[in-house]
Amino acid sequence: MAESRNTVLVALVANVAIAVAKTGAGLLTMSSSMISEAAHSWADTMNQVFLLFALKRADRAPDRTHPFGYGKERYFWSLLAAVGIFVTGAVLSIMQGVDALLHGRGEISSREYLISYAVLALAFLLEGSSLIKALRQLDGEAKSRQRGLVEEIRKSPDPTVKTVASEDSAAVTGLVLAALGLALHQLTGSSVYDAIASIAIGVLLAWVAYALGRDTKEMLIGEAADPELRLDIISTVTGYDGVEALVGMATMQLGPENVLVAAKIDFHDGLTAAEIQNLAGRIEVDLHERFPTITHLYLDPTEPNVMEQTVAADLRRLVESQADGSPDGRTAAIGQLDDGSWRSESA
Repeated sequence: MAESRNTVLVALVANVAIAVAKTGAGLLTMSSSMISEAAHSWADTMNQVFLLFALKRADRAPDRTHPFGYGKERYFWSLLAAVGIFVTGAVLSIMQGVDALLHGRGEISSREYLISYAVLALAFLLEGSSLIKALRQLDGEAKSRQRGLVEEIRKSPDPTVKTVASEDSAAVTGLVLAALGLALHQLTGSSVYDAIASIAIGVLLAWVAYALGRDTKEMLIGEAADPELRLDIISTVTGYDGVEALVGMATMQLGPENVLVAAKIDFHDGLTAAEIQNLAGRIEVDLHERFPTITHLYLDPTEPNVMEQTVAADLRRLVESQADGSPDGRTAAIGQLDDGSWRSESA
């Protein structure tokens, strides 16, 4: 939480400085791409405020009205940030570019070009620093989960740092497009290139907003926990001698560091009620110790019906497929959990 807050604060400070500089340069030169970049930076600034608010709200303890806590607040405010990127950044950039194509722009003096290039260089430095900070955090989290940086960006349950990294990546790319548009405008004397750069920046921001909104929406409506964690839970539970089978499991990502797990377990018939209770307690302690992100755990001893017996057999095959400990076997098992192909057709 503290590292995510620091990442957002770095991005906020950088975006405020950049937004002011870009706005001044855009009003001075009336460059379409520069004005688009200014709108982008102001959108990013507001988004950082949303993300800081999300971190504060999500940190509240569970209470009577929210027994599972407030972790999903981070997903809600991150979704608003994605909407902000689309409306303030993408739409305004495209509108600015289209207007420039239809009506053109006046000539820009050499001095105004120089100011624009200086502002873009400053923005590149500040945005790059913020991006490096976000990527370092993601890289550390990726290493802790033993996966690559790109995979971590795609699968991370932390929308805060993912949003910052996505925004900054789009910002750095947008700066390159803006500089290219300005340079072509200067070389050819035609503002068409500047306008095209503005539209390209808008399209880029629209894609980033869509990708962030899609991922955040899945978390907000109750996406399952990471398939790697689910596989580890299944392997742990089915590894106990007194467990006949795991006949069903449902998980939900309540927040970046909060997971709900509900599992139905078929214990050996020979166990007494006291022995089942004792074994369930050991499993619960074991899971909490191995996987600290499991903050809510419910184990249900059950006698499986026909459908649940099929599910249990499928889960048993899934565990056995990676029992040799090979990376390929584990990767295949995770992939089956991720896409749902572990279920047999009869299930």
